[in-house]
Amino acid sequence: MRKRLLALALTFVFGASIAFTAPTRAQDSIDCKGAKSGDEITLLYQWSGQEEERFNAILKPLVDACGLVLKPESSRDQAILDTRVKAGTPPDIVFANVTQLQQYKDQLIPLDTIGADKASYEDFFLTPGTIDGKWLGVPVKSDIKTIVWYSPVVFEAKGYTVPTTWDELDALVEKMVANGDVPWSMGLESGDATGWTGSDFIQDILLVQQGPEYVEKLISGEVPYNDAGVKAAYELYGKWAKDPKYTVGGAQGTLATAFLDAIYKVFSDPPEAMMIKQSGFTGGEVAKKYPDLQYGTDYDFFNLPGAKGLQGGSDWLMAFNDSPAVQALVTYVTSAQGGANWAAAGFDLSPNKGANGHYVDPALVKKGEALATTTGFTPDIGDTITGGFGKAEWTAIVNYLNGGDLDTELAAVAKVQAEATGK
Repeated sequence: MRKRLLALALTFVFGASIAFTAPTRAQDSIDCKGAKSGDEITLLYQWSGQEEERFNAILKPLVDACGLVLKPESSRDQAILDTRVKAGTPPDIVFANVTQLQQYKDQLIPLDTIGADKASYEDFFLTPGTIDGKWLGVPVKSDIKTIVWYSPVVFEAKGYTVPTTWDELDALVEKMVANGDVPWSMGLESGDATGWTGSDFIQDILLVQQGPEYVEKLISGEVPYNDAGVKAAYELYGKWAKDPKYTVGGAQGTLATAFLDAIYKVFSDPPEAMMIKQSGFTGGEVAKKYPDLQYGTDYDFFNLPGAKGLQGGSDWLMAFNDSPAVQALVTYVTSAQGGANWAAAGFDLSPNKGANGHYVDPALVKKGEALATTTGFTPDIGDTITGGFGKAEWTAIVNYLNGGDLDTELAAVAKVQAEATGK
């Protein structure tokens, strides 16, 4: 049963008072794992503002039940964690990227030894967090990327219907072109990270054409990046991203348009494009840019049809300490109750099965259903393979759109992939 939200405030040990809403769920089922009132937990994450408020709303039932004292620190500087781990003084709990699991595998505590519940997660959420046979990390906050944003009002006015298969999407794209509408907005520009939106699009095409197992083999290095399957995905992406009939401004428009501006083009008046394939954060950006637009009427999304599974990003929980307080937090967050409270607080999506059915925000309800029913979840290839792979991939995409030879570009990425994965 969906739980109502209760306004309250939490005062951190450093004296800052933050107001937030917390889900009210029975606390008598919370296992404190022997932790005593006043026991401290140090945490490091990159969340701030509203995100931090919602995270603490999720933990409030645990804090109240066990009397724990949270000592959080928010930073996006990876060097902070590196320095503390090397000094032997890491935070008790860290929320970071999946790549840090490999980096700190010798210092991390296996989660199943400190109360984490594997039954709360599908196997494909457990696999990336399992290093050398040890379960070292679990995704707690996720966003899905395999979705397409559009305007229902514009679709209705132009006689377009939401596609449910890849063939229907392809036919819709061609119908839009025939009608004189530009189907896609595909801006790549993002400073030093220019190219990441292309990487996301290509990976989703791979989920359509090849499936999640193929993507996982690319990440492990079992399939080289210059494989024929990758080339086919690039060629389809290039068909749309290079041609002004299919995307705003053609190749140069794709290269020069900032990724946020690409979102706005679909919802401007009049719209410059009919669709954008972009992550779940898009709805929030549309709301900020066009506050008068209404979700579900003026902007909405549909799952990329034909994709086998989803691509997404996650923040991963990892533990450097096995104290009773840490065990209590890990046990709670990975429990069905923790998943339900995560969903009720509206802190993006939780891969925890307990979250399903407890989202309140309409967009999260819809995205939560997609996550709960997916048959696979693959992390971003560029975020997962280390050793400069992500930058090499982005460079290949930019060079390809600028007219570079595709075989040459893919071979260059495959070389970096092989060096990074040892395959």
